[in-house]
Amino acid sequence: MKSSKDIAALQEALWHRFARPELLEQALTHSSLAREQEAANPGGPSTGDNEQLEFLGDAVLGFITGEELFHRFPQFHEGQLSKLRAHVVSEKHLVRVAHQLNLGEYLRLGRGEDKSGGRGKTALLVDALEAVLAALYLDGGVDPVRKVVLDLILLPELESLARNGHSLPVTDYKSALQEKLQAIGLSQPSYILVKQQGPEHQKTFTVEVRVPAGASESKTEFVGRAEGSTKKNAEQDAARQVLEYLALAGPEGVAPVSKGRA
Repeated sequence: MKSSKDIAALQEALWHRFARPELLEQALTHSSLAREQEAANPGGPSTGDNEQLEFLGDAVLGFITGEELFHRFPQFHEGQLSKLRAHVVSEKHLVRVAHQLNLGEYLRLGRGEDKSGGRGKTALLVDALEAVLAALYLDGGVDPVRKVVLDLILLPELESLARNGHSLPVTDYKSALQEKLQAIGLSQPSYILVKQQGPEHQKTFTVEVRVPAGASESKTEFVGRAEGSTKKNAEQDAARQVLEYLALAGPEGVAPVSKGRA
């Protein structure tokens, strides 16, 4: 466990010198240590842990992330923004940020929790990260916590999604394909309804997305083909196929995919 003196390194990583360093120490204090200290000193003052700070930090993280996505992606509807925010603040993503900050080394744990590997537990690390965000907010207001959320959590993940060919948000493959083709200098795709079948109340639509090769509008180089219960769903799935192909082909160049890929 890092000492209080060593917490200066964490403050540096957070770009903030705490006026009240006790807030940061509380954010790093797990309930196992608090209960252990209280049991050792019955009748004494209670020891603060990070559970309430975690609650506030979760709210602050959601607000800053939602506000930034709202301004960055005005064309997205509420459902898309909600899905993208949920991805960015997911446990799977936040634990990577906690590891980046080495929060496990700073956690103040009870002996039992420490011996059971608490410093590497995903839930404890994510809770501590959210508590640290709350401590930042309480100590310095919204500006220092916004910098950490944007620079360490939100922007790196948006860049990762873009690099790997995912749409923003991850369900809007048509928009992502349009942006990807613009970036690599290819013409925009066309979506062709090639088949529809089934009764009126239960139709199935088959759509192809076709991307002309280079400057030639007559030669189709990429084709994605998909079925869906609506034309929109089929178009999205076909666009996803082409995006995945482009991601596999890499930036050095692309080769034709087979037509009629299902």
